[in-house]
Amino acid sequence: MIRENIMQVLENIAASEPEDRAGKTKLIAVSKTKPVSAIQEAYDCGIRDFGENKVQELQEKYDCLPADIRWHMIGHLQRNKVKYIIDKAALIHSVDSLRLAEEISKEAVKREKVMPVLIEVNIADEDSKFGVHPQDLEGLIRQVSSLKGVKIEGLMTVAPFVEIAEENRQYFQAMKQLSVDIMTKNIDNVDMNILSMGMTGDYQVAIQEGADYVRVGTGIFGERDYGTE
Repeated sequence: MIRENIMQVLENIAASEPEDRAGKTKLIAVSKTKPVSAIQEAYDCGIRDFGENKVQELQEKYDCLPADIRWHMIGHLQRNKVKYIIDKAALIHSVDSLRLAEEISKEAVKREKVMPVLIEVNIADEDSKFGVHPQDLEGLIRQVSSLKGVKIEGLMTVAPFVEIAEENRQYFQAMKQLSVDIMTKNIDNVDMNILSMGMTGDYQVAIQEGADYVRVGTGIFGERDYGTE
């Protein structure tokens, strides 16, 4: 099932990409709550980027799976957990405060490394979601950009859960515009190379609006069993 799902998702990605961006969208397989065996199956199909929401899960899976996997921390990250994944995550998608960025900076400097991060934006202003509000984005980026050991590579958002993907187009368009706006500021230590947006229900619309990374879990692994958490 996983192989067939991956093939379908990759076909959908290719069909959604504008001509000038053909082949540029990166698929992150969201493996939270999924067993090592399922991740290995996806790996055997050529997937190398996997997303986890919880630090403990990422830690546990890290040592059980091939070393060339690129692990993405996509869930809300608590400051006291940063030290556990600073040398394991290839990219942290969910930086939403200066205090968190400062902790990442501290741990990265200790290890003499530079940690690539994305700034999470609460684009729909949902009370239930993490992320900086759009009007506060530039201010946070300017603060984080001055920190050692941290490199801002772009933006991330978790769009509202909707039944009809088209309803989220406005939010993906707004994220793309934010990315363009920040890029024109030419802030030191800030790139807008990555726009991480779109999940199983709406990733095709996100790609049409400029997503560089899409995060697909259910569409690859099937429904999650939260009863085991």
